[in-house]
Amino acid sequence: MSSEEIHKLRMEIAELKILCKDKEERLRQLVNDSVIFNELTNDDIARYSRQLILPNFGVKGQLKLKQTSILVVGVGGLGCPASLYLASAGCGQLGLLDYDEVDRSNLHRQTLHTESRVGMSKVLSACEALKIINPQCQINSHCVLLNSRNANEIIRSYDIVLDCSDNVPTRYLLNDTCVALGKPLISGSALQLDGQLTVYNYGEVGVCYRCLFPLPPPPEAVISCGDGGVLGAVTGVIGSLQALEAIKVALNGMGGEVLSKRLLIFDGANCSFRCVRLRGRRKDCSACSNVPLIPNNLDYEQFCGMQTSDKDYVLKLLMPAQRVSVEEYQNYLGKPHLLWDVRQSAEFEICKLRNSENVPLKTILDDSFVERFKEKLQDETLPVFILCRRGNDSQIAAQHMINKFPKHNIRDIRGGLHSWHYKIDSKFPIY
Repeated sequence: MSSEEIHKLRMEIAELKILCKDKEERLRQLVNDSVIFNELTNDDIARYSRQLILPNFGVKGQLKLKQTSILVVGVGGLGCPASLYLASAGCGQLGLLDYDEVDRSNLHRQTLHTESRVGMSKVLSACEALKIINPQCQINSHCVLLNSRNANEIIRSYDIVLDCSDNVPTRYLLNDTCVALGKPLISGSALQLDGQLTVYNYGEVGVCYRCLFPLPPPPEAVISCGDGGVLGAVTGVIGSLQALEAIKVALNGMGGEVLSKRLLIFDGANCSFRCVRLRGRRKDCSACSNVPLIPNNLDYEQFCGMQTSDKDYVLKLLMPAQRVSVEEYQNYLGKPHLLWDVRQSAEFEICKLRNSENVPLKTILDDSFVERFKEKLQDETLPVFILCRRGNDSQIAAQHMINKFPKHNIRDIRGGLHSWHYKIDSKFPIY
């Protein structure tokens, strides 16, 4: 087959895909227009029969859920299972909000996305999956990065909000906006084998996120899934429970108690749950008190000292002279020096630079590395280079070491192993 024939065939396939998408969108519109919100159709009864027979759910509960609009912020590890169960349960209107695109590293836990949709918007990918599962659910797409300029406009049209995000600025933004608009906020989080869940701003006495955390943590204390790791099944547990709490909020508790003023803690390593009581509302809370102090145009990234987007987030702890590029480090190969990789041992096993030694960050911060390298550290002129995955943990380690050994030649490598892959060796694996 000639190159012209291949090109022609590709163009014909692309045109057919566009035509197919147009027809699918038209079908979705027709289905949405035909949805009846004040009664159950025969299809509804057949589809939702197993929950219709629940004593505290029934026809009234199904109709209420059918008339409820829910916004899921973050279509990742938590947002995928949450939106899956909400759409399957018959939520009448489901909003999906995410700025990101599907990456191969998402697939082990973000179960609505597939390998064929890598590079596609997460929101559009999830929409495709959910339309197949329940075409009766009206899905609204918000392919944007949530900020103080668009949050009010988007959130005000929904009854309930799920915080399935993975960063601190968005948590504060969602809390403040939901408090101002009177929307209940179901907040979940997961990291490694642990998860947490609670419902903020529910009822007249429900606490808000700022009641518990008036100020954000320092950026260097925040660990993301990209840095700390997470097991997919854990995000599945928490995301599913977020969907459960959203349904309970929509149905006024379903005869039980909404998870408000309580924090559910899940320990996946031991498969145990425990619930702790949260203190009541703070009288001086800057968000939910009688005199709120949050300005409408608050810059949440500046307030938290970190980015909303987790793309290439870089800490700035060191002076330029205390850092080197991967190209500059390459010039030291073959010369006497130490190369310390401060990632966890499990990460070090995945990939490593030649001649690097694994010195986990925790052993730097607790100074146990001093005894291990006692002899080598006696030479103040021997260069010590600190390396990590992206150049953040290496700064934390280097800063600590520079303070402890101010006369030594200690520098971190900017951009870490990711920079090495993109600028030095494209065959070096990254994760």
